[in-house]
Amino acid sequence: MSDTPLAILDLVPISAGSSAPEALRNSIDLAQRAERLGYARYWFAEHHLNPGVAGTSPAVVLALTAAATTSIRIGSGAVQMGHRTALSVVEEFGLIDALHPGRLDLGLGRSGGRPRGAPALIGATAVQNGHTPNGLKIPARFSFEHLLKSPRFALQKKLLQLPNAEPQDYTEQVEDVLALLRGTYRTADGVEAHVVPGEGSDLQVWILGSSGGESATVAGANGLRFAANYHVSPATVLEAADGYRAAFQPSEVLDRPYVSVSADVVVADDEATARELATGYGLWVRSIRSGEGAIQFPTPDDARAYTWADADLSLVADRIETQFVGSPQQVADQLTVLQEATGADELIITTITHDHADRVRSYELLAAEWQRR
Repeated sequence: MSDTPLAILDLVPISAGSSAPEALRNSIDLAQRAERLGYARYWFAEHHLNPGVAGTSPAVVLALTAAATTSIRIGSGAVQMGHRTALSVVEEFGLIDALHPGRLDLGLGRSGGRPRGAPALIGATAVQNGHTPNGLKIPARFSFEHLLKSPRFALQKKLLQLPNAEPQDYTEQVEDVLALLRGTYRTADGVEAHVVPGEGSDLQVWILGSSGGESATVAGANGLRFAANYHVSPATVLEAADGYRAAFQPSEVLDRPYVSVSADVVVADDEATARELATGYGLWVRSIRSGEGAIQFPTPDDARAYTWADADLSLVADRIETQFVGSPQQVADQLTVLQEATGADELIITTITHDHADRVRSYELLAAEWQRR
């Protein structure tokens, strides 16, 4: 059996012709199955104003999932701190931990604008002709500038933040979260803050990031676990992981760096079937990358009916070519390449198909193949 654990990241996708309640029931069902299949943890992402994604509040979905499972670690991948406060996050997760102690991962992510600080280009020199020495595809960088300028992004910011409010510095937010959890929070004039429940809880804090900038640095400097997003920004996964390791300082939590790396995956009994199941992925990514918001995940037939423009293809190229699609052996081989290229201590898998049964089957096949290795 491979000694690299597999975990799951779930966006709670809504399939075309389905509904948000059904998507939530499917995700809870998948979490229960993942627990039996031996996956290490089950995370929920946070997204807003997306017609095809029901995962708007990780804490709420986690509370529901915690009550439906018994042992698998569950967490946020990640809480968007650009419109949150340290106190609100610690209070929410502290409440869940009070009834389900020792199982929660608190993944903290930036949101709300451009990352602070230039990305560290560590690892980029290892890429030749778009591949690492062991064959991992590292595509050209995708620019997210147009998304930051989109009307939907502006609307999301308006609705998530109080009027005239400005997000707190992310590094300070992480430090405040850690201080509140430890019970060491003090204002400059000595006023203490104690969060009950929350203070002293056994939450496992993670930082999620897509570059070697602020997120990687704050994770390393505080000796926290770090998740690098190959499935979101495959071009920068090496610099994210290496930037974190370069900044790492041992802590009470970790004496060495710990990195999880994500991947988009579809597994079926054979490659042809897997590629059929993955047909809707490109159209779904286009809806996100265009700034329109994630559509309900299309059927293969609906996806094939779409007429692609060159501009559309450029929006999704890096994601399509880095999605791992195939038989259990093919996908496990690709995940092994990803693990070796990034030095990942853990891999986190995201699978979206139109039919829930196909998504469940994908995770079942992958778990069985991974355990054989």
